[in-house]
Amino acid sequence: MIFSNLPVWRCVACVALLTVVGTAGAQTTQAQPVGKAPVSDSRPPEVAPIFEQPGVLTPKGGYVLEPSMQFGYSSSNRVALIGYSIIPALLIGLIDVREVKRNTVTAALSGRYGVSNRLELEMRAPYVYRSDATVSREALIPGSDEGVFSASGLHLGDLEFGARYQLNDGGIDKPFYIGSVRFKTRTGTDPFDVVTDCKTRCVDNTSGTGLPLDLPSGSGFNSLQLGLTVLYPSDPAVFFGSITYLHNFSRDNVTRKVLDGQFESLGTISPGGVLGFNFGMGLAVNEKSTLSIGYDHSSVGRTESNGEVVKGSVRTQLGTLLLGYAYRLSPKTTLNVSVGAGLTRDTPDVSLTIRLPVSF
Repeated sequence: MIFSNLPVWRCVACVALLTVVGTAGAQTTQAQPVGKAPVSDSRPPEVAPIFEQPGVLTPKGGYVLEPSMQFGYSSSNRVALIGYSIIPALLIGLIDVREVKRNTVTAALSGRYGVSNRLELEMRAPYVYRSDATVSREALIPGSDEGVFSASGLHLGDLEFGARYQLNDGGIDKPFYIGSVRFKTRTGTDPFDVVTDCKTRCVDNTSGTGLPLDLPSGSGFNSLQLGLTVLYPSDPAVFFGSITYLHNFSRDNVTRKVLDGQFESLGTISPGGVLGFNFGMGLAVNEKSTLSIGYDHSSVGRTESNGEVVKGSVRTQLGTLLLGYAYRLSPKTTLNVSVGAGLTRDTPDVSLTIRLPVSF
């Protein structure tokens, strides 16, 4: 979730997908002899996933292989959209951004293994395609015409490793608590390694657009996310939600590649942390399908450079309304589809995610 696609490491989240039970959240019990209490199921209920992280753990000794595809589109006429880059100040004083159209397609393969009935390990490998078109006009040049600057990138993304642990035994009208930890590497293409359209320098320099010629596929920073998920079954629905915090580790001696093979020194860069929360409800349609609706929100902190807040960097709020549907194709395979609509100006306008988890 974490998230994925405020994806914002976006996700957060940010992060399901086992077979759908006939009544989401309704834990059935078998008839018991007189005088013997019914045996309750201590596993969380299954719902149609809409957030980054799944709500149900993989059983002990089992594993899940999950291919997925996510598409995101955003369009904005605000400079703040460039805040999705690691250094929002890239465009300060260089160009006046009128409109940015961004398309992102992420193909990923995830694997989850049940160490026990309470502990699950996970790994995710994404492959990212990005395409940006920026309509802009150079600053400080009277009467300059608007132009379109296009760039794209196709590279391996940042690998992710995670673990999730069920903290308690829940049941009907009793909540389940699941703790999670996730580490994101920076195996993707570094935003500081791609060539930026500047001559010698991007800061305080009006020559060039300040935009990357080849779009990166990674954030350029290692990060660690901690989270707590709560599922509350209440027949016939399942209510769920989570809260997470993502910490981005700073980097020292960062340099940015500009034109003519030169490098611009940026010093120490510290991206802001991301505080996220989400909540929703799942409801069974029949024995094979479920529907879910929810809301996901991420608050992204300001970026610092050499101990000072980067000019133009502000706290960004990302809110997304999500709808999800899950259909059980077979006892071991489920098709999950979710659609997200951005509710804040900095959030991608629309996202579509398709997952196909297969249990073994």
